[in-house]
Amino acid sequence: MTDQPPRDTTADTSGSSRGRRLQQWAALDTTSGALLLIAAAVAVIWANSPWRDSYDSLLSVEIGPQALHLHLSLAHWASDGLLAIFFFVVGVELKHEFVAGSLRDLRLAGVPIAAAVGGMVAPALFYVVVVALGDPEALRGWAIPTATDIAFALAVLAIFGRGLPLALRTFLLTLAVVDDLLGIIVIATFYTDEIDFVMLLGAILAVCVFAVLVRQAWKWWPLLIPVALVAWGLMHASGVHATVAGVLLGFTVPAVAIRGERHPRTEVLGEAVRPYSAAIALPIFAFAAAGVTVIGGGGAIVQPVSVGIVAALVVGKVVGVLGSTWVMTRFTPLRLPDSIGLRDLLPIGMLTGVGFTVALLIAELSFEGGSDDHATAAKAAILVGSVVSAALAAVLLRWDARQVRDADMNRDNIPDTDRDVIGG
Repeated sequence: MTDQPPRDTTADTSGSSRGRRLQQWAALDTTSGALLLIAAAVAVIWANSPWRDSYDSLLSVEIGPQALHLHLSLAHWASDGLLAIFFFVVGVELKHEFVAGSLRDLRLAGVPIAAAVGGMVAPALFYVVVVALGDPEALRGWAIPTATDIAFALAVLAIFGRGLPLALRTFLLTLAVVDDLLGIIVIATFYTDEIDFVMLLGAILAVCVFAVLVRQAWKWWPLLIPVALVAWGLMHASGVHATVAGVLLGFTVPAVAIRGERHPRTEVLGEAVRPYSAAIALPIFAFAAAGVTVIGGGGAIVQPVSVGIVAALVVGKVVGVLGSTWVMTRFTPLRLPDSIGLRDLLPIGMLTGVGFTVALLIAELSFEGGSDDHATAAKAAILVGSVVSAALAAVLLRWDARQVRDADMNRDNIPDTDRDVIGG
C-alpha cells in the first residue's frame, strides 16, 4: 500500500477541472514570461504617468505585526516575502537537478556549469571596468548584471525556439539554475551587513523541522506552511535576506520517490507551488520593482551604472557563456550535449542577458540606503538590457532554427540520436 496524498474519489466537478487547467496554464513558460512583461509594463507606465505619486504611495504602505519586526512596506513584502516563494521553487528545482536531473552527472553538467560561471564573471568584469572609470562609488552594484531570469528566458525560448533541439532548453535550464545558485550565494555573502546569529540559528532549526516533516506521511503536510513561515520570519529577523530561507527549504525536499510513491516529492511540491510563483509572486514583485520614473529625471538615467549594466547584459553575458563553453570543449574532454552545436549557444548566451527578476532584487540590495539616482539608473538599465537581449535572442533563435543541422552537432564523433525538438 503506497503512502499517497489524500484524493477526493468523487467525480471531478467542472470547477475543480477548471482550477487544474488554470494551474497548468499558469505554470507554462510562456504564461510566466507574459505575466512578468505585463506587470513590468504596467509599473513603468504608471510610474511615468501623471499619477506616479500614487504608485510610490501604494508601495510605501506599511502592514504587518510590529512586535515581530514585520511591519514592512508593500514593496518589501514583495521582495522579501513573495519572492521567497519563487526561490523555494528554485531550491526544489536545484535539489531535483543535483539528485536526479542534469546536474547529477558532471560529464553532462560540466559545460553548462562552466557557461554559468563564465556568464557571471564576464558581466561583472564589464560592469566593474565601466563603473570604475566613471563612478567608483557605484562599484557595490557589480553583481547586478550577473543574474539570469529563468522564467523570462524560458518563455522567449519556448516562443521563438520552436524546431530547435529540446536539449537546448535543458542546457539553458541547467545554466540558469546554476546561475541562480551562485546568485543566492552572492546575495547571502555580499549583501548581508549584520547577522543576528540567534535568529539565524532559529531559522536553521525551523528548516530542519521542515526537512523532517516533508519526509513524513502526507497527514503531516498541513504543518509545512506554518513551519516554513517561521523559518522565513526568523531568517528575515537574522539580517540574512529572507529569500535564502526559500532556497534552503526547497533543498530539504526529497528528490527520489519515498514511501512507495510514484513520483519524488520535488516534482509534487514543485508542480503545486510553481503556478503561484509564476502567476502571483513574480508578477507582483516585477510590478513593485520595475516602476522606474524617467520623466523629469534629466540625464540621471544615463550614467556609468546604467551603461555598465546594459553592456554587461547585452555583451558581457554572451562573451562569458560562449567563451567559457569554447574553453571547456576545446581544452577538456567535456562536450556539449547531444544535438547542440556551438552556434546554438549564441542565442542562449543572449537569453542569459535577460536579468530581470533577480537583477532587480540585487539592484535594490546594492543601493539600499544609498543614492536614489544609482538605484533608478540601475533599474532602468536592467529593463533596457533585458528587453534588448530578449529581442536579439528571438531573432537569433529563428535564424538558428532555419539553419541546416549536421549529424554530429556537438562534435563528439558520435552521430546525434536525440531528435526531440522544442514545440515538437
